[in-house]
Amino acid sequence: MNDRYDPGYGGDQYELVGYDEYGQPVYRQIPAQQTPQQAYDPYAQQGYGYDPYATGQQQPAQPYDSYDTGRQPPAPSYDTGRQPQAPPYDPAYDPYGTGTPAGGTAAYDPYGQPAAGAQQPRAAGQTAHIPQQPGPAEVPDDPPAGPERDYHTEQFAFVEEPDGDSGDVIDWLKFTENRTERREEARRRARSRVIALVVVLALVAAGGVGYLWYAGKLPGLSSSDTKSGPSTAVADQKRDVIVVHLHNTAKGGTSTALLVDNTTTQQGTTVLLPNSLTLTDDAGSVTTLAKSVDDDGSSGTRDQLDTVLGTNIEGTWRLDTPYLQNLVELVGNIDIDTDTDVPDPGKKKGTAPLVREGKSQTLSGKAAVAYATYRASGEAQNAQLERFGQVLQGVLRKMSSDAQAATVTVQTLGQIIEPPLSDKNLGAFLAELADLAKGGDHKTALLPVQSDGTLSAETSASVVKDILGGTAKSPDQGSAVRVSVQNATGVKDNTEKARVVLLNGGFSFLEGGTASAAQAASKVLYSDAAHKDDATEVAKTLGLPDGAVSKGTVGSNADVSVVLGQDYTPSSS
Repeated sequence: MNDRYDPGYGGDQYELVGYDEYGQPVYRQIPAQQTPQQAYDPYAQQGYGYDPYATGQQQPAQPYDSYDTGRQPPAPSYDTGRQPQAPPYDPAYDPYGTGTPAGGTAAYDPYGQPAAGAQQPRAAGQTAHIPQQPGPAEVPDDPPAGPERDYHTEQFAFVEEPDGDSGDVIDWLKFTENRTERREEARRRARSRVIALVVVLALVAAGGVGYLWYAGKLPGLSSSDTKSGPSTAVADQKRDVIVVHLHNTAKGGTSTALLVDNTTTQQGTTVLLPNSLTLTDDAGSVTTLAKSVDDDGSSGTRDQLDTVLGTNIEGTWRLDTPYLQNLVELVGNIDIDTDTDVPDPGKKKGTAPLVREGKSQTLSGKAAVAYATYRASGEAQNAQLERFGQVLQGVLRKMSSDAQAATVTVQTLGQIIEPPLSDKNLGAFLAELADLAKGGDHKTALLPVQSDGTLSAETSASVVKDILGGTAKSPDQGSAVRVSVQNATGVKDNTEKARVVLLNGGFSFLEGGTASAAQAASKVLYSDAAHKDDATEVAKTLGLPDGAVSKGTVGSNADVSVVLGQDYTPSSS
C-alpha cells in the first residue's frame, strides 16, 4: 500500500509518518521542491523532544512514569480496521528528520522517535500539516523529564486524556465526605441533647421526689402518723381548731363541725359532731350538743367540747344559713357530689327539685343551703350532718389560698365574728385549709357516737386521738335520765325522730322496739316517784300533754318509759 498521496493542491504531497496515540494516521507535507530534506517531528508543536536550552540537540522524550524496563516495548495495537504499512526503505531518505546522513543507518520508529544519540535539527519555517481528524481533545503537555529517563510504549497504555468528569468526581467525594461529617456531627449533637435531657429530667424527678418527701406527700406517707415522722408523737403535733355552728334560721336546729388544721402533718380535716353528743354544762348537769348550743351559747359549748374531746378550740364561727348562702355566692358557687334530690322549699310538691342527685353538681348559694340542711323523712341526723360537711368541703376548694383575699371574703359577709376569733384570723385560717383542700390534703370525718350520746374508746380513737390529738371524756351517764321509747304510732320513722329530740333535750335514749298494734294515745310512765318530774319533762320535750304522764311499769334499765301513740307529732328539728 502506498503511504504517499497527492491531494492535488499545488503539487504538494503528504507522506504517512506514523500513528498517534489514538490510532489515527499522521501525515506530513512534502513540497515538490525540497532541498535539503528537513526532519519532521510530529510532536514538536507540543514540546515533545524540545531542547529548552537551544543547544541544537533533540532531547529524547521522557515517559510519565519512572519505570525503565531497559527494552523497547512493542508498539500498542490500535484497532483502526486496517494494518498500517511501513514506507519502503530508502537509505538516502530520512523520513523523520533525524539528521542521519544518506546512506547511514537509523532505527525506524513509526512514531518519529529518533534513535539514541541521533540529532534532529529543525528546519526554519518548516511546518508539518496534519489533517484534522475526529477524536478526543488534545493531551496536555507532559511535565519535563530528565534525559536519563526512557519512555516505553506500554507505560503510556494507562494514560488517558483528562476527563471533564474528574472534577465532578472530586466534588462528589468532597460532598460525600462533608455529608458524612455533617451526619456524624448531627448524631453527636443529638446524643448531647439526649444526655442533657436525661440529666434535666433526673434532676427534676429528684427535686420532685425530695419535695414530696419533705412535704410528706409520697404515697404511703400521707397519713397523720407517718407524715409527721416517727419522732413526733400524735399528741405533740401542732393543730389549729375552730368550731363552726350552722344555724338554720328558717326551720330551726343547728349543725356543728370542727375545722382542724394540723400544721405538723399539713393535713386538714372537717370533723362532724352529732347533736346527740353528750356534754356537761357549767352546773355539772349532763346535756347534749344541740341543747348546749341553744342554752349555753358559743363560749359555753366551746368549753364543754374541750372537756369531752380533750381539744383546745381557739374560736367559734357562727354561720347562719343566710351567711352560708352569701359565702357560696362569693366564692363562685361550689361543685359537689350530691346523694339525693332536694326539693325547692319555695315551690309546690311535684316541681323540679332544687338540687339533683349526681356527680359534680354545681350548687348556687340557695341550693347549697337547701342541701346542707336537708333531712329526709326517717333519716338520721347524721345524714344531714354529712351533707353539711360536703358543702364546707366545696366552699374550701373554692376559697382563695391567699390570706388577704380570704380575709376580704370574710369581711364582705358582714358578720360579727365572736371573740377571741377575728375576721383576719378567720380569713388566714380558711386560706390555709383552702390550700390543703385544693391539694387533696383535706378530708371529712364523722365522730362516732353511741346511742346514748357517749363516746367509746374503740369508736372515737381514730377521730379523737388521731385527728384531734385528745382523749375522750364522756360525762357520767348515771346522772342522765334514761328514757326507753316504744313506737306504737304505726310510722317507723317516729322512733328515730323521738330519739333525736330526747338526745337534744339531754336525756339518754333506750330503744324499746315497736308495738304489735297501734295505739291512739301516747303514754309516759315512771315507777319511782323520784322520777315523776323527769317523766313530766320528757312529755314536754316530746310535745305530749301532761295527761300522758302516769305511774306504771318501767324497765329495769330505764328511769322513764314512753309509748308513742298516734297523737304524737314529731318535731321538725
